Amino acid sequence: MTDGPGIIRDETGAQTLLGYVVDISADDGKGRCVLDIGAQHGNRHGALHGGIIACLLDNAMGYGAAMHTSEDGSDKFLTISMNTQFIAPAMTGRVIATGKVTGGGRSLMFVEGELHDDDGRLLATATGVYKKVPEGRG
Repeated sequence: MTDGPGIIRDETGAQTLLGYVVDISADDGKGRCVLDIGAQHGNRHGALHGGIIACLLDNAMGYGAAMHTSEDGSDKFLTISMNTQFIAPAMTGRVIATGKVTGGGRSLMFVEGELHDDDGRLLATATGVYKKVPEGRG
């Protein structure tokens, strides 16, 4: 993935630790997190760890909410609740988590997410409720 407008690297400690890239460059109102799976991302079965899957989906959905309320994705959101369904394992390659708003109001957003491998296979889904952080805070 090449750097450019809408590509965010190392914005948070968690992002730096896990090594995923945020992509808000598409003009479709969706947030995306892209991860190239390495040995450090595996569980004891050699598959991408469920906690990392949840993290990717959570961040993609938070950015999806931010893209819904600000053109540049600069609004910040906190996760209120999140449900994740694990569908298939990912062993190697690249995974892409996508988040998009399905409803909400001025401060609460309802968002759904999907995680696919680079072949387009659905690996996990999620739904969440996100609260906008008031300006001037965090």
